Amino acid sequence: MYMSDRGHPVVARLYDPVMALPERTVLVDYREFLVSGLSGRVLDLGAGTGALFPYFDRLEAPDLHVTAVEPDPNMRARARKRASGLDVDIDVVDADGEALLYDDGAFDAVVTSFVFCTIPDHERAFDEVARVLKDGGEFRFLEHVRGDGIAGRTHDVLAPCWHAVAGGCNLNRRTHRLFLEDDRFRTQEYEQQQGLTSKLLPVVRGRLTRKRRPLLTRLRQTLT
Repeated sequence: MYMSDRGHPVVARLYDPVMALPERTVLVDYREFLVSGLSGRVLDLGAGTGALFPYFDRLEAPDLHVTAVEPDPNMRARARKRASGLDVDIDVVDADGEALLYDDGAFDAVVTSFVFCTIPDHERAFDEVARVLKDGGEFRFLEHVRGDGIAGRTHDVLAPCWHAVAGGCNLNRRTHRLFLEDDRFRTQEYEQQQGLTSKLLPVVRGRLTRKRRPLLTRLRQTLT
């Protein structure tokens, strides 16, 4: 989840209760997929209330350090409270996903879960993901996307109202195309949820590897 710095106190207050059942059931496997085997410096972009934090806490990775970015102050407060009860090293910070204040190649991995639907300029944010991720680092995502056929046209009709009541969420983005068609990344794994639910509200997940930057780019980074 990713919300603007204006804040959505009602959405923040209702988010965990509304998501409690999905988090205990259908989302468990997805959450485990996002964090499995991670170590080193990890950016949790759009951490929301910290749904991934307990999963980070279960990893056997002594060098794991998580930087959790969340611009919404109400979500951020809840995330900090959740992090305080865990043993994993997590910094919850106020930052803008469209202009991350981190060096090029600063992170070993970047993870997002239902984030790119709410970032206003999601293309710019993905540029930032590519910038702060080191060569060979992984980008892991879990997102809902626009459906096909009648479902997609329905998403287009409902999108303005949904955006207004769901904390700025865009119901009809084709985020998966943005990810999979970017030549800065190599697709390692991609999956779309199957069944009726997928037709009504498709959910996708995947792993991309950051390709090696051109030599000139690496030389410039070394000199700056």
